[in-house]
Amino acid sequence: MPMDSKDKGTEKNKHFITSLEFAIQGIRTVFKEERNMRTHVFMGVVAIIIGFIFRLAITEWLWLLLAIFLVLVVEIINTVFENVVDMVTDFHFHPIGKKVKDMAAGAVLLTTGFAVVVGLLLFVPKIWQILKDFL
Repeated sequence: MPMDSKDKGTEKNKHFITSLEFAIQGIRTVFKEERNMRTHVFMGVVAIIIGFIFRLAITEWLWLLLAIFLVLVVEIINTVFENVVDMVTDFHFHPIGKKVKDMAAGAVLLTTGFAVVVGLLLFVPKIWQILKDFL
């Protein structure tokens, strides 16, 4: 059944608030439906709390927040690819669909690896200093 361009939610967004509402709904949807997104958000919140505990400098905050938001954005893009492949293939296996999903998952893995390296570079020296002072 073709969608009529006058159906609600299918015509071009003419107002900023409407666009903002759709974007927020998209974030809610990926958070609700994707366990990995919830895990990434949880780990990001943990990293931010640790950042406050260690009183990060502004440049350190910029690196930490960049890493967190990159992971979240790439996870959203990964979810988009997964949904498009499922829609196009009607949930049936297709080798090209598998390649697309694998590549998108690889992007998440690389970005998460970057975030881990940033976290290690920021926090390990601070933890090491505490251990040295304690011992």
